[in-house]
Amino acid sequence: MNAPLSFAFMLRPTVYLETFGCQMNELDSELVVGSLRAMGYSFTPDASAAGVVLYNTCSVREHAEQKVWSRLGELAIRKLEQPGLVVGVLGCMAEREGAALIKRMPVVDIMVGPAELDKLPSLLDNAVRTRASIVADEADAAVARLTSPMLASEERKLRSADQVALQGATSRRTTTLAAAADQLEMLDLSRAVSPDDHSGSAYVRITRGCNKFCTYCVVPHTRGAEVHRPPEHIIDECKRLADAGVLEVTLLGQTVNHYRFEHGSAVTIGGVIQPQKGRVYKKTADHADAYAGERVTTFADLLHQIHERVPAIKRLRFVTSYPRSFGNDVLSVIKASPRICRYLHVPAQSGSDRMLTAMNRGYTVEEYFEFLDRARAFLHEPEISRPLTVAGDIIVGFPGETEEDHQATAALLRRARYKNCFIFKYSSRPGTVADDKLPDDIPDEVKRRRNSELLALQNEISAEISAEYAGTTVDAFVQGVSRRDEKKARRTGAAAPGATKATPSGAITLTIGGRAMGVSGAEDEAPSTCTVDASHIHNPVLTNDPANHHADEHAETVQLSARTDGDLIVFFDAPAPAATALIGRIVRVRIDRTTNLALHGQTV
Repeated sequence: MNAPLSFAFMLRPTVYLETFGCQMNELDSELVVGSLRAMGYSFTPDASAAGVVLYNTCSVREHAEQKVWSRLGELAIRKLEQPGLVVGVLGCMAEREGAALIKRMPVVDIMVGPAELDKLPSLLDNAVRTRASIVADEADAAVARLTSPMLASEERKLRSADQVALQGATSRRTTTLAAAADQLEMLDLSRAVSPDDHSGSAYVRITRGCNKFCTYCVVPHTRGAEVHRPPEHIIDECKRLADAGVLEVTLLGQTVNHYRFEHGSAVTIGGVIQPQKGRVYKKTADHADAYAGERVTTFADLLHQIHERVPAIKRLRFVTSYPRSFGNDVLSVIKASPRICRYLHVPAQSGSDRMLTAMNRGYTVEEYFEFLDRARAFLHEPEISRPLTVAGDIIVGFPGETEEDHQATAALLRRARYKNCFIFKYSSRPGTVADDKLPDDIPDEVKRRRNSELLALQNEISAEISAEYAGTTVDAFVQGVSRRDEKKARRTGAAAPGATKATPSGAITLTIGGRAMGVSGAEDEAPSTCTVDASHIHNPVLTNDPANHHADEHAETVQLSARTDGDLIVFFDAPAPAATALIGRIVRVRIDRTTNLALHGQTV
């Protein structure tokens, strides 16, 4: 039997953190790393070397949850030999499963929902101490089994440290966060910002939670009610990021364009202005926020203030938007602001009004197209090199979907002309209205066929849009070494040039769905959701495209991956010695070749 780890070591064991799902989860993981580091914990990218294993989970699709169940099963075996190991499940899966998760998997010691992550440091300390006590108990039990024939045959059972913090239904019981004693804002406010902890880009949360209750979606149940952060907190965070060298900020929210802060209703606790629960969004006849006024910061106001007060942020993005609530006030601010990216992620989910009603999406196909037409009238200006690009999400095989509904969705793709669209087969999620009320009656082979047809159609549309950029010169924000060159470096055992910049010294490499972050393109299996766009954590590499291998002939170059203002992927080669310096910068790239998923060129 392995000797138990010393109590001193167990007080601050090394942590491995793996993240599944959306951008909001990625940001949550970054904040968790900062809070645990401040408590003296260190991190490792190797799960087998860690004394604490944490999974930040996603419940939007079944596949993401199955990966976590598989990981937990493997850890249950490991824990029999390493009883001091602390295992935690964070995020949406913890909130959705509740205490039943520990009963099913007693290997889990900690469960923390997304609205309770500020409690993780104290829960982890408690779990470490509890596991040390369990290790001592098991050592005594092992001695007893050796000396007692009656005990020798007893099966060893896993015992959980049972440290749990879940929101439950409390987020919707009160009208103010003061009454709910919310402390999650402190996690955002305590964010550690350093020039060495980023590669030029960062996420900033402006809202959390959702009030939409689409029938297929778990987010309102797992992340709670829609909550908006004070604007000064957001602007200050952007300033601190800019001071640390960040050039690109993406504002995050489940329904990001619902953001509104009513200063007349602001509540201060302990000197800290508290976030506010969102009121039902209303719009005026000219598609603006009906509550706009002198003592209100609307989403349009927030965009304008960040743009004007933090000029060092060269690119400002936001995801994800809800189409029916997108005002002309926001479009006007984007049009007048050269550093706000002309890219919108606006999920439609279906091209059938019947399916949209069943999904409780709250708009019709006609209303969706009205928004797209309005947005393009405001923002699509390719003649001044400011085209508008749009991305979407589609659910295939929702309960009751007919062939006619499927063809209507294909028609929507043709008219919407997304630069890319995340198309996924419907999977029923426990706890949602669809799971309770709507039988999952579309055979899997039908879902697969419809999914393939829509993907093929979208690939054609994406190729046509990409082709419009051939021969042009674009400004591209360099994210890192392409996945192709990173794979090549791993095969040869050499470090990819630029890897040290993409994963800064001293920074923990977050793992998304089992892939290390920091290498551009390593995240292409992370799922998109209806509520938080995953396009920024997708970076496909076209491995079957012969032209994508031309850099292999030039050992002195490295392929870098970048993105345009409109979120199109750009690949280009750079001299290996210069690659590191380019990451996190905006460069000019002349496009000489295009594919359905990427632009290829060379720096000017």
